[in-house]
Amino acid sequence: MDAIGGRLLGLGLDVVDIPRLAGALIRRPGLRGRLFTEPERAYAESMASPAATYAGRFAAKEALMKALGVGLGAVDWSDVEVLRHEGGRPLLVVRGRAAALAASVGVGAWQVSISHTDKVASAVVAALS
Repeated sequence: MDAIGGRLLGLGLDVVDIPRLAGALIRRPGLRGRLFTEPERAYAESMASPAATYAGRFAAKEALMKALGVGLGAVDWSDVEVLRHEGGRPLLVVRGRAAALAASVGVGAWQVSISHTDKVASAVVAALS
């Protein structure tokens, strides 16, 4: 058990090179729409450093896949949305194939933490019963 009451079912960590992701988003204009939902894009574009915000959300999505024990392609990028609680901390909204997969292994709650410097973004996701 942890402090919030669920049993840890999976843990994922991902690190993203911010300049590399920023370059990919510039080179491939449609990539932003494929990887991020409209609310994620609106939030990132409102920030002083959109690339760092995108990278943090990308890291969280990949960390969630790792917490579920699956790789790229097992879920759609739009199945995982990173929003914010009222206090500002990140919130994972999981739907579609990701939600079905999570339910099949007993995931009932998520915890996520995102951090970044000017070069690297990282995220850790805990899948809880």
